[in-house]
Amino acid sequence: MKAATFLSLALACAGACSSLAQDALTIAVIPKGTTHDYWKAIHAGAVKAQRELQSQGVKVEILWKGPLREDDREQQIQVVENFRTKHVSGIALAPLDSQALVAPVATAMDSKIPVVIFDSGLKTEKYVSYIATDNHKGGELAAAELGRLLGGKGRVILLRYAVGSASTEEREAGFLDGLAKFPGIKLISSDQHAGPTRETAYQASQNILNRFGREVDGVFCPNETATVGMAKALRDIGKAGGKVKMVGFDSGAQSVIDLKNGDVQGLVVQDPVRMGYLSVLTLVKQIKGEKVEKRIDTGVHIITPENMNQAEMKELLYPPVDKYLK
Repeated sequence: MKAATFLSLALACAGACSSLAQDALTIAVIPKGTTHDYWKAIHAGAVKAQRELQSQGVKVEILWKGPLREDDREQQIQVVENFRTKHVSGIALAPLDSQALVAPVATAMDSKIPVVIFDSGLKTEKYVSYIATDNHKGGELAAAELGRLLGGKGRVILLRYAVGSASTEEREAGFLDGLAKFPGIKLISSDQHAGPTRETAYQASQNILNRFGREVDGVFCPNETATVGMAKALRDIGKAGGKVKMVGFDSGAQSVIDLKNGDVQGLVVQDPVRMGYLSVLTLVKQIKGEKVEKRIDTGVHIITPENMNQAEMKELLYPPVDKYLK
């Protein structure tokens, strides 16, 4: 009798343990790339959400995987497909390409796997929620700051990022719209792309400055790698330190150094920790059957040498990555 009782208790425990394991949610977080500071801050935000949810008794496993380079569309598509076939509980995706990822996302949604889009848009409405910066507004802020720095006069370069990247294309469009408010500023180059790495951005910047370096007064770069590459190229020709006014985007470690040193006069900064955090929380809410917003704006700010030591700005410049990523 005792043996039978022990056996039934063991079976009950095994069933309960199995149920608990099944209750653990697997959230795949897929960035555009995995090497840049910005994506590490996104990862930190996802882990922050995981810890908060687990403290509330909600078991969550974060599966972090993305392409090494931010131009590898095929690899990102493959990552989405692999997570779909593994039947994860949900997917948070920063699409490398606003068109190429539409079909993989639709397939995942059709497979009853909710997808949250973050950072960069997708040319479809077939997703749960879009969590991102108002990128057009970010571009407008950059134009306003560059116009102020130049006193409304001068010649300006826009170094674009990459074709198909919705977030940076929106920033570029916002910058051009904002620049139109300064009739005394002439755009002398806007058709060159920095590409996916600091190295490609540096090469593109060198090429542009070889042509326009003697006449340029201001530059806007719409992402971290382009900002770092252009600042380095300006130093090479002796045009850094404010001789050419420069506004960049995002708060990578090198860009913050360049802001401190005076090689960059302004950074348009997002809140990537909050973006990663809200992406995971929104997916869990959707899985639990709660209502979620279709569009969540995570905010955007312009940081300059004048305000960079304010508490709110310092937190954006130095996201607490080490607190969440070991």
